[in-house]
Amino acid sequence: MSGGSLLSGADESVVRFENVGMRYGVGPEVLSDVSFAIAPHSFQFLTGPSGAGKTTLLRLILLSARPSRGLVSLFGEEVSGISSQRLTGLRRRMGVVFQDFRLLDHLTTYENVALPLRVQGRAETSYRAEVVELLRWVGLGERMHVLPPLLSGGEKQRAAIARALIARPELLLADEPTGNVDPQLGRRLLRLFIELNRLGTSVLIATHDHALMDLVDARRFVLGNNHLRIEG
Repeated sequence: MSGGSLLSGADESVVRFENVGMRYGVGPEVLSDVSFAIAPHSFQFLTGPSGAGKTTLLRLILLSARPSRGLVSLFGEEVSGISSQRLTGLRRRMGVVFQDFRLLDHLTTYENVALPLRVQGRAETSYRAEVVELLRWVGLGERMHVLPPLLSGGEKQRAAIARALIARPELLLADEPTGNVDPQLGRRLLRLFIELNRLGTSVLIATHDHALMDLVDARRFVLGNNHLRIEG
């Protein structure tokens, strides 16, 4: 994208980057002049070779890292100098699937998945059926009372996905969400992401899996040589 400010005028984008650069310490930039926008209710993939900066880009969107230069906007709000309270509010509008799962070992699978709803202050009676149904859908109905250390890698992956989806976030960020499951289950999880998107959630999935991407007619953000190009 080029020409003019991407942030000018009314901005209804869920995410918007304008000429963002990112470096760690005094090293070279790992991302350079990255500009893109994610519209409400949209579906897109983020791809590129290992080390291209996919995880860094997701961290910038999640605000767990700050850019070295450029402008980042979330839900129409430019985020430089944002307060910690406002930061928490923006993050609660997002669901995130990390590669390392980040499940809490002292909570059962059910309790991990229900955690975003508990944080919202909802009573368990209002969400128990939702959590149980989602756990059954991702194949964890018989594992909902098991602690994470007793789950396999694929089961942890599915629990992390269910936790990210349960609150129907406005934006879903997923870092290799099908990397630890077989292709059949990967396609099933992709259908779950598509259905969530149809309900109104914007989806950004980082993946190396071209066969998976070929199943969906969606834009692709392709990272390479520290830059991003958009296909589709």
